[in-house]
Amino acid sequence: MTDPVAKLPSELDQLPDRDPEETAEWAASLEAVTKAAGPHRAAYLMRRSLQHAEGAGIALPKLLETDYVNTIPTSAEPAFDGDLEMESKITAWNRWNAAAMVTRGARFGVGGHIATFASAAWLYETGFNHFFRGKEGDGSGDQLYIQGHASPGIYARAFLDGRISEQQLDNFRQESGGNGLPSYPHPRRLPWLWEFPTVSMGLGPLSAIYQARFNRYLANRNIKDTSNSHVWAFLGDGEMDEPESTAALALAAREQLDNLTFVINCNLQRLDGPVRANFRVVQELEGAFRGAGWNVIKTLWGNAWDELFQLDTTGALIRRLREVPDAQFQTYATRDVAYIREHFFGAEPALAELAKLLSDAKIAECFYSSRGGHEARKVYAAYRAAVEHKGAPTVILAQTVKGYTLGKGFESKNANHQMKKLSADEFKSMRELLGLPIPDSVFEDGLVPYGHPGADSPEVRYLQERRAALGGPAPARRVHAVALPQPEERAFKALYKGSGKQEMATTMAFVRLVKDLMRDKETGRRWVPIVPDEARTFGMESLFPSAGIYSPLGQTYEPVDRDQLMYYKEAKDGQILNEGITEAGAMADFIAAATSYATHGETMIPFYIFYSMFGWQRTGDQMWQLADQLGKGFIVGATAGRTTLTGEGLQHADGHSHLIASTNPASLNYDPAFAYEIAVIVKDGLRRMYGPEAEDVFYYLTVYNEPKQQPAMPEGVEEGIVKGLYRFKEGTPATADAPRLQLLGSGTAIHWALKAQELLAADWGVTADVWSATSWGELRRDALEADDALLRGEERVPYVTQALSGAPGPVLAVSDWMRAVPDQISQWVEQDWSSLGTDGFGLSDTREAARRHFGVDPESVVVASLAQLARRGEIPASTVKEARERYGL
Repeated sequence: MTDPVAKLPSELDQLPDRDPEETAEWAASLEAVTKAAGPHRAAYLMRRSLQHAEGAGIALPKLLETDYVNTIPTSAEPAFDGDLEMESKITAWNRWNAAAMVTRGARFGVGGHIATFASAAWLYETGFNHFFRGKEGDGSGDQLYIQGHASPGIYARAFLDGRISEQQLDNFRQESGGNGLPSYPHPRRLPWLWEFPTVSMGLGPLSAIYQARFNRYLANRNIKDTSNSHVWAFLGDGEMDEPESTAALALAAREQLDNLTFVINCNLQRLDGPVRANFRVVQELEGAFRGAGWNVIKTLWGNAWDELFQLDTTGALIRRLREVPDAQFQTYATRDVAYIREHFFGAEPALAELAKLLSDAKIAECFYSSRGGHEARKVYAAYRAAVEHKGAPTVILAQTVKGYTLGKGFESKNANHQMKKLSADEFKSMRELLGLPIPDSVFEDGLVPYGHPGADSPEVRYLQERRAALGGPAPARRVHAVALPQPEERAFKALYKGSGKQEMATTMAFVRLVKDLMRDKETGRRWVPIVPDEARTFGMESLFPSAGIYSPLGQTYEPVDRDQLMYYKEAKDGQILNEGITEAGAMADFIAAATSYATHGETMIPFYIFYSMFGWQRTGDQMWQLADQLGKGFIVGATAGRTTLTGEGLQHADGHSHLIASTNPASLNYDPAFAYEIAVIVKDGLRRMYGPEAEDVFYYLTVYNEPKQQPAMPEGVEEGIVKGLYRFKEGTPATADAPRLQLLGSGTAIHWALKAQELLAADWGVTADVWSATSWGELRRDALEADDALLRGEERVPYVTQALSGAPGPVLAVSDWMRAVPDQISQWVEQDWSSLGTDGFGLSDTREAARRHFGVDPESVVVASLAQLARRGEIPASTVKEARERYGL
């Protein structure tokens, strides 16, 4: 007999076969079964063999896709630990109030979503009653990433629980009066309820993975016992299209994060229609998660399907379910039984015979409503299996009907995500379906009422008793004391002194400062250094042997550079999070650490250092997520500016991150020029974020890779550094009537301004004062606050106006950023204003050539200064032409 295996070349051809005859016998047996019983029987036997091998501990790769059936059969479901009838009543009230809240809000045109929670109600209710640990029990409780569009259902449950009033429900999406509810999970807007902002889709799953990982980090570093904390992320199947949703799946499996469960609501619909119209999203997701190493539980069919599967003795039903595309299944949920008999069961004779055994009522029940995600016992079984699984994270693929219980006008309709209200008749039909005691008389005023069984009703008592047993209300955010003792002054003083004759880049100054702060006896262990794989680029390799790189496995190999002083050291209690090439992952790390003060009651001080070009531009959405989540810490754009990173070129040359950062109200943005400025800013940042009057802000600092001699700190400049501007070097007039101007420089541009100051004095007899603009953004923030105060009748002069008041001559601002960055403050400067910057695309060249290209080198600053003075009539116009020719511009 011909060996069928030999027909297909594979990796097995490279392995030794010690008994070819036995191999041929196995192949022949498979071929014989295929001929005698068909390929489906052969496939079944092969899968049974793989299952048996796995149970026997034989190492074999797993199948990436299983049949379109429940992973946990009905016969294997655990006993349900609760009162199903009572939980059904609670879920009915929640469904009603969620729909009523959005419908009532439709009067004001504020929008809202009904269909998402309607499909996922049991996914949440089962967790709240049996699994989600609260924050009043042992440990930190569970972390819940609620699907953003399901927020009305969470508000409805909080209303039933007495945590939200009817007035607040009526102010859904109407927050300006101070007693409203935000549209989605927004911790900054409702900080006692929401922990995690999730509606910027894709960020929730990514953050959940890194939150689970950070929980382990805290435990392995002996900072907090997080063994009783489980991370639950509720996601939509359409949301999984976002690249961030699946970006870190391998990390979760690699680090065996069995403290993490994804619950994906597979209602087969995106915002505008089917998710995988011509395919099957559940099967695709199963393959992706299994391939990444996750434990996968499919909860697809309700109990009504059990009879169909028992009658399917030929496997025809399983085959049919495997081949029907999602969009067709959506159609079945909206068509009559005759259509289903013809188009589903009529696909092959065996199915047609099976359908003859089924009543129309049974078919209708199966295809219209009986989904695994709508049955508490199915969901309970999946959750129980998830929390008991060890060694890998779990994803639960729960199939539901979008808009379930909202009536035929909503269920499975392509437009149901945009549908904002139900009619009175639709509410009455919903009332009958849910069995709620709401009389017709309450509809008389045309406004659908909220429903509540009473604060002392059996439903509310049951709900509250279940939550008490699990550790208190959920979701909930608890704000703990943030304050940390100020570090010893010694670390800061080292930078105050300057570098003498030694040159030092400000990137190195920052790293040196943090290295010293990490040695502080009180707060050193709370620093969390985060870097996306380029620690050596930023001079952080000195931290490797002392702080260690975090790995839950420790170091299972001998590093190639073990004989060197700064060798690559991984450790289970390592302090550094060196994330690989993933700014998104590093930023998710930062968010978890930056909000640990609330999530775990443990204040951490994260600093995340990265190529500045790949921070706000690449992960700006996460920085808004950080702001919404009230995170604290230092994000550091290294190798900053458009001209300091020699040779790297356009895609590395950042000239705009400060402009993007200025749009975020929680971000305090600084562009320090000198090492001592960094020390002052970091010290003040620790006070503002972690002092007794802790603020919900974070810091963005840009530092440069250009080595320069770092001067000692002049006296009395600390206030100006923090506020954003101070005079660094006053010019000495050659004559009493010498023309004069003010040069403002930030970051590395201060050195161009200082050189220009010398040239102006030596070559042209012009006096210039040089100012260090440490923060264009803080100057603008202060000025805007002064403007707001004026509207309230309070007179306050902006700091930048005060600082420059009376300074003679025009003002010229120069930076390594596009001109729009310094131009933010121009309207509050009383002098004539102009600026120089690096507008346009970056390019590869030397620093000097790049600066000449953008017109920001010292000679260009001189010519621009002279041009300003010429426009004011203080020098002849011919002087400008002469200067251009002298400097070759």
